[in-house]
Amino acid sequence: MALSLFTKNKKAIIERAQDDYATKMRLKYKPYYHAVDSQQGTHIRLQGRDMVMLSSNDYLGLSFHPKVIEACGAGARTWGSSTTGARISNGTRAYHVDLEEKLAAFLGREACHISVAGYVSCVSAVATFAQKGDMILADKNLHSCLWDGVRLSMASLERFSHNNPEDLRQILKNIPHSQTKMLVIEGVYSMEGHICQLPELAQIGEDAGCFTVLDDAHGFGVLGRQGRGTADHFKLNDKVDILCGSMSKSLASTGGFVSGSRELIEYLRTNSKQTLFSAAISPSMAAAASASLDIMQTEPQHLERLWRNTKRYREMLKGLGLDTWGSETPAVPIVLGSKELVYRFWQALLEKGVFTVMSIAPAVPPGKDLIRTAVSALHSDEDLEKIAAAMAYAVKQM
Repeated sequence: MALSLFTKNKKAIIERAQDDYATKMRLKYKPYYHAVDSQQGTHIRLQGRDMVMLSSNDYLGLSFHPKVIEACGAGARTWGSSTTGARISNGTRAYHVDLEEKLAAFLGREACHISVAGYVSCVSAVATFAQKGDMILADKNLHSCLWDGVRLSMASLERFSHNNPEDLRQILKNIPHSQTKMLVIEGVYSMEGHICQLPELAQIGEDAGCFTVLDDAHGFGVLGRQGRGTADHFKLNDKVDILCGSMSKSLASTGGFVSGSRELIEYLRTNSKQTLFSAAISPSMAAAASASLDIMQTEPQHLERLWRNTKRYREMLKGLGLDTWGSETPAVPIVLGSKELVYRFWQALLEKGVFTVMSIAPAVPPGKDLIRTAVSALHSDEDLEKIAAAMAYAVKQM
């Protein structure tokens, strides 16, 4: 009888989940959560078919580098599979400290803190340093992790037009100079492939007394000397107070980092809930990131190949008349403007053995529904030829 009574009670949250339109559409059309059966470099096997991966963030192609794989295994053999603890208590190990010091030196920073995920690091980079009563000035096209950091900080918010220094300047005219302010921007906007207009934005922020946070998840490994990122690319490291990012892209690992002055990083270690209550990154992943960082500095051919492939790929798309939203980087969107067109284009590429990812509103602005693609240094000439044929076929299906 108790079970019968229980089942008659309607739970609003369960009904909400059952009736969710977005989930129903995802399950009907199945554009996401594809489980790859196997992978070797840029080649994957999906549902019994061989395909070229064209949506990975493995920009430098180091996730299959022999030195990275060996380091990954050695990390587990030496330290076990996990620290099973948070960094503040029982989770810190010597390899964490070594990697932090190596990253800080590479980035030209006094200190660095690594976390279990790039999302965690970027949330903490905002939420730790801004607080209620402060004003955050944020690019409208920021990644979700930064918006979560803004929300958790409880600071006031003003959005400025994407990558638009003049709009930022106009907004700042209405904010008292004495107001505590934070400027939040990205080095490379992954959905658009745009490089941040850092020289102008940083100077405007500096003149207004802004504390500047730069998320360089997609600029690290891609721009700057040996892949030091966007701040190094523009030679403006001293204009960025906090530099954060991910280790799951060019560093072929998982986790994230926050870097800055020693005082700022120690403040984060004391006050960031995301940092205090997250488990430590595993030995294998720290070792993989460390090995990748060494390779970035000793094997320049990976970065060179990445940019050769990017140039060839962009020329290919331009020749087909496709809109790449002015992408300047290996993150190259194909803007089609409606979810129906995006779905048909994505299906056509899949049919020809090229795996990409759909991004539709509200994940992108209305009318900017797109196919997300990303170039890797591992893409061979044969891969690019197959991609070109698939793109030409997809264009004909529109």
